[in-house]
Amino acid sequence: MRVVVTGATGNIGTSTVEALGADPDVSSIIGVARREPRWSHPKLRIETLDLGKADDAALDALFEDADVVVHLAWLFQPTRDPVTTWRNNVLGSVRVFEAAGRCAVPALVYSSSVGAYSPGPKDRLVSEEWPTHGWPGAAYTREKAYLERALDAFEAEHTGTRVVRLRPGFVFRRESASQQRRLFLGPFVPAGLLRPGLVPVVPNPRDLRMQVLHSSDAGQAFRLAAVRDVRGAFNVAADEPVDGRLLAGLLGARTVRMPSRLLRSALSAAWNLRLVPASPGLFDAVVRLPLMDTTRARTELRWAPRYSAAEAISEFLTGLAERAGRDTPPLAPSVPGGRLGELATGVGRRP
Repeated sequence: MRVVVTGATGNIGTSTVEALGADPDVSSIIGVARREPRWSHPKLRIETLDLGKADDAALDALFEDADVVVHLAWLFQPTRDPVTTWRNNVLGSVRVFEAAGRCAVPALVYSSSVGAYSPGPKDRLVSEEWPTHGWPGAAYTREKAYLERALDAFEAEHTGTRVVRLRPGFVFRRESASQQRRLFLGPFVPAGLLRPGLVPVVPNPRDLRMQVLHSSDAGQAFRLAAVRDVRGAFNVAADEPVDGRLLAGLLGARTVRMPSRLLRSALSAAWNLRLVPASPGLFDAVVRLPLMDTTRARTELRWAPRYSAAEAISEFLTGLAERAGRDTPPLAPSVPGGRLGELATGVGRRP
């Protein structure tokens, strides 16, 4: 099999390339990335391409004769410039879908998200049939929901293409910690203090529960979706939800019951003061996300997580303390100029 992976140098992308590379049925991987990495893999060839600006000819040249296209590329930032993320994430994804159709690629695997789901319950699990209208107050959830509709249209028009959409929870590992600190926490958070014994209390709002998984488990899910004859949507996440109690256990702290609106107010103030890159709209979305049932992934995709949610979060916290990263531009331990460089490019304004 010849597989094309967009967003190959990111958190999920590197894990997907490694999983595909270990599969004997995969002969070669073309990794599409905006910037050239130093990291590589024996079966991987990197092609640099900005999907937000790519023309049809460039995409067709990459997708010609591909057996599978795995579309992972995504810009989380700049959150303060939603036009830029829309052009890259939505219009870039639509270009990928159209190119896969023009080139008659046999299979298209797309990374949707738990963020595509409409608000839902926290006291029971929802299947892949739950509505995917997103939360309108955050660019990330609006974009993921819009692309679900775009993929519906693609699937109806291109019946000969096997379409799979994976909806993972939030994806963590040690090597992604520095990137995710830049994307969501910003330069003012003393990441080295987020370790056991240094945090006395953790807020535990009743409605702030979410699902996560380890990046290598996500990579295996995308590998299985690429090589197995499956179609449709699959929820993928570790078994237990993450809440304040789980975080407190990892940090050796105690929990304090707190309404989520107080945390939201604090985040909104920090956002308005340009201290953090994560918007209060994204917090609103997380509070409203449903908890997903992963039965279909286990039975039809034959996927199961190797890592628990606690292990994934623990790796992430270790990576924060160690300023961990990888030799790709998205996962680099630091950007030029360090935290001053992050400030110079604007908190929440750097792609």
